[in-house]
Amino acid sequence: MDRFSEQTLADPVELTRALCDVESVSGDEERLCDMVENTLATRSHLTVKRHGNTLVAHTDIGSDQRVMLAGHLDTVPVNQNFPTTTEGDVMRGLGTSDMKSGTALALWIATQVERPAFDLSFAFYECEEIDSAYNGLNILAREHPEWLQADFALLLEPTYGLVEAGCQGTMRALIKTEGKRAHSARSWLGDNALHKLADVLNRLEEYEARNVEVNGLTYHEGLNAVAIGGGVAGNVIPDAGWVEVNYRFAPDRDEAAAEQHVRDVFAGFEVELTDSSPSCPPGLDRPVAAEFLQAAGGKAQAKLGWTDVARFATLGIPAVNFGPGDPNLAHTREEEVEIPRIEHCATVLKSYVAKEGTAGR
Repeated sequence: MDRFSEQTLADPVELTRALCDVESVSGDEERLCDMVENTLATRSHLTVKRHGNTLVAHTDIGSDQRVMLAGHLDTVPVNQNFPTTTEGDVMRGLGTSDMKSGTALALWIATQVERPAFDLSFAFYECEEIDSAYNGLNILAREHPEWLQADFALLLEPTYGLVEAGCQGTMRALIKTEGKRAHSARSWLGDNALHKLADVLNRLEEYEARNVEVNGLTYHEGLNAVAIGGGVAGNVIPDAGWVEVNYRFAPDRDEAAAEQHVRDVFAGFEVELTDSSPSCPPGLDRPVAAEFLQAAGGKAQAKLGWTDVARFATLGIPAVNFGPGDPNLAHTREEEVEIPRIEHCATVLKSYVAKEGTAGR
């Protein structure tokens, strides 16, 4: 049966290498998912469920608290960086940073900690690196939300061993203008829709973004133009124009409030929402989250960006990002992870989830 050896499972560094050396580009996770499933199935303290190439395993010790550890199984396409190589304290190769070094830690905890301090759940999911319609965590949140229930979640995305709590929401919208076509030689007979975009851009130029404090962390918002378009031909006064804006909003706003804010800023214009993903609160005021922060050194920073922690937010679960990889190297040919970072994150996680003196087999 294709699974990871006990020797490999006992060492988070070797387990990282083993996961990275099983190719699993998005949409091709079946073999790796099979290996993880076969490995988890040997643990009597875990109940394992599968949907497609996404797995959820959980303990059931009767605790009134449950923590979820989650990591995706897939990578971006191979780019002359497979399989792994190691030089000194650096492991290089596809997935080493994003995010098999983090996913390996979830598998390591799942197999090595049989009597945790509270109930644990583990999600190993597919297709994070492509369209969200295929994202295994997104699918579970829609079809099996009860599998993901927890009081707190740890997404083991690359953070270089830092705690990045919650995340910003992100929203895109088209701000549209209308006019009347005419020949440019007789422009007074038309109404130039592109000229009206000046007001949209002026509002953006004058916009003062909020800095919002949530659980003691500061989230910097932003509302910016990211694209502009319109026009018919070089001799035609255009009758339509648009500016695409991207709004990054703090966790004190849900998607409905964020959309209303965008509409208020551009009152008088047609606003077409094109994409939206929720923010996620850090939840550091919850005891189970505060305990993790203490185990990780007591410091956290706001996540300025969007990650899958927001999928937990839709279920009412606060979450943080925490993993050994360097996010600046994600998706690059030079992807790598520092072995001491893996060891540091492993120490933090084990000290957090394991009852003293009861970790291991």
